[in-house]
Amino acid sequence: MKLRINEQGLAEGVRYVPSPNCDDRPAGCAVELIVIHSISLPPGKFGGPEIEALFMNRLDPGAHPYFAALGELRVSAHFLVRRDGELVQFVPCTKRAWHAGASSFKGRPRCNDYSIGIELEGTDRTAFAPGQYQTLAALTLALNACYPIRDMAGHSDVAPGRKTDPGPLFDWKRYLAMLDIKRPGRNPAVVEKAKGARRPALPRGMYKVQTKSTAARRRVKNVGR
Repeated sequence: MKLRINEQGLAEGVRYVPSPNCDDRPAGCAVELIVIHSISLPPGKFGGPEIEALFMNRLDPGAHPYFAALGELRVSAHFLVRRDGELVQFVPCTKRAWHAGASSFKGRPRCNDYSIGIELEGTDRTAFAPGQYQTLAALTLALNACYPIRDMAGHSDVAPGRKTDPGPLFDWKRYLAMLDIKRPGRNPAVVEKAKGARRPALPRGMYKVQTKSTAARRRVKNVGR
């Protein structure tokens, strides 16, 4: 799979469902971070229309007991990767999607301002499907070709203690091994997941991922950004 992001911030050939839950990025704010999430509605159920309905403010709060607390929630993500690898876009990359909530990365707050939010259909307790990794890698490469992406992180990394997604079953090593990032004028990127040990800063043009320790993980609801 090969993807291309156009000047409007849309992935060409990808189904686009415009979510109202977005706004303008701050002036001069570059897109530098990818935040990976996971979501399922109801929890553990895959393949239904509920995620799309949530991002479009059309989720029926009476359709399931879990939905009762979501009626006033206004959230979105730039992209959703379904279990079969289908990619759906909800917010142009040029806009700020409401995906990370209260968040901070490397001491910099308000991750929504400078990040792309990618939701994987899944849970903390379910392994992700091979097609999801393939789509996620292709999307990462397409985003890297358009924007000065420098980091990839999980929602749990930018909102520790509040969020746990994409969870311990997301295979960072597999995902990063699929990337061969090359940007014009830069050295080929080599990315690998940090495994707790402190690492020296990567040279300019290299890409890194920061993830939190698996210690003290706890199950929380991964909606309500």
